[in-house]
Amino acid sequence: MAKKIAVIMGSDSDFPVVKSALTELKKYGVEFECRVMSAHRTPAEACEFASNARANGFGAIICAAGMAAHLAGVVAGHTTLPVIGIPMKSKALEGVDALLATVMMPPGVPVATVGIDGAKNAAVLAVQMLAIADEELAEKLAAEKKAMAEGVIAKDKALQEQIAAL
Repeated sequence: MAKKIAVIMGSDSDFPVVKSALTELKKYGVEFECRVMSAHRTPAEACEFASNARANGFGAIICAAGMAAHLAGVVAGHTTLPVIGIPMKSKALEGVDALLATVMMPPGVPVATVGIDGAKNAAVLAVQMLAIADEELAEKLAAEKKAMAEGVIAKDKALQEQIAAL
């Protein structure tokens, strides 16, 4: 049975950003479960979910949170699965507070952290983690990287034609 990805948001207000992670996971055909859990308002539920995630068939957990952004760290403290944090942009400090809270973890409790509002990259990273043991996913990732490279080459060619026409 293929592993699935858990995507946890600290608040439903994170969904407009997190939606791009879900779209990316669907593109690769990776099953996921998306939930709202708070490190501060529902800590018991977040800890229970994380503690049981491996047994429930998950291969990685993505956590999106802003401001104090403790969700990824709390989850990482309760699982041996890889945890990927998405620091969410906020009004007060533009997400820098969430970035620092997500990335600055104590030794032995790592959280892989993507850029502020980097939901798509979080999904790609989770897929890459699953692809370590899944050749079909690895092939899909390779095809996507090839398509991205071809797109850049095409843009460069078009640019060179514009420059030549000057």
